[in-house]
Amino acid sequence: MEFRTLGKTGLKVSRLGLGLARIDGFGADDVDVAGRLFNAALDGGINFIDTAEKYGNAEELIGRTVSDRRDEFVLASKFGSPWTHKDVSESIDRSLTLMKTDRIDLMQVHSAGVEDLERGELIDALTAARSAGKVLHIGYAGDNEAAEWAVNSGVFETLQTSFNLADQSALKTLFPEARKAGMGVIAKRPIANSSWGGDEAHAATTGQYQVLKDRCSAIAGLGPITGMPADRIEFALQFTLAHEEVDSAIVGTTIPDHISDDIRIANSAPALSPSTVEELHRRFDTLGADWPQLT
Repeated sequence: MEFRTLGKTGLKVSRLGLGLARIDGFGADDVDVAGRLFNAALDGGINFIDTAEKYGNAEELIGRTVSDRRDEFVLASKFGSPWTHKDVSESIDRSLTLMKTDRIDLMQVHSAGVEDLERGELIDALTAARSAGKVLHIGYAGDNEAAEWAVNSGVFETLQTSFNLADQSALKTLFPEARKAGMGVIAKRPIANSSWGGDEAHAATTGQYQVLKDRCSAIAGLGPITGMPADRIEFALQFTLAHEEVDSAIVGTTIPDHISDDIRIANSAPALSPSTVEELHRRFDTLGADWPQLT
């Protein structure tokens, strides 16, 4: 597994990370399957796990299954609204308790709007938690205008944002300035919710799937793509990993075998050729001038 330094945090993270948004349907009785999933990721070389307070029981399941391996991975979480100092502080404390840890390596603001960010209260609470050692580094997770504000603010150390072959706008609107600011970059939805070449049997249970599927169909409709792997997931993931701007791409699944497949793809060589990547850029630029990032 390839590792990168996550911007100015100095954290060493695997190029492929495990995102837990997909397990928000898990309950307290799903400890065994969650444990198999998390351990398969760690055993396969992933050392970056990204969760959030709003991902159902995800934080609790981390605490119940892999807290004994805490020193083996970089732990990232997120908090959402309400954005008061009290609520943010209590959310961070609750996450620490649920995950049975004394620190969260990266705590991220989860999709706060520009108005909430400008108010400053949530940022004050977050930086206070960092000063207290409860969180080691702070980041922003979101898209579009709010993500641009976060990148330009000088406050955050990392950016987590949507980037894949059907959602490429961050390449021009966010990545250059994030790099100038020394921020680590985390790509969410790196396989476009499995929408490339997918059908109803493959449909992810997210509201973004149909939008991404329509975009993929439009991109594919411009003709054959030279150098495209036969495996559609491999194609989508290799596109995202072909970008040096991305430090870690977080994939989500509920199936341990799937994370093993994703690890194999991330470790495989060769990756997509530069000409294939450039062709996908050209097609997106042709079709996607008005396509916003999906939130």
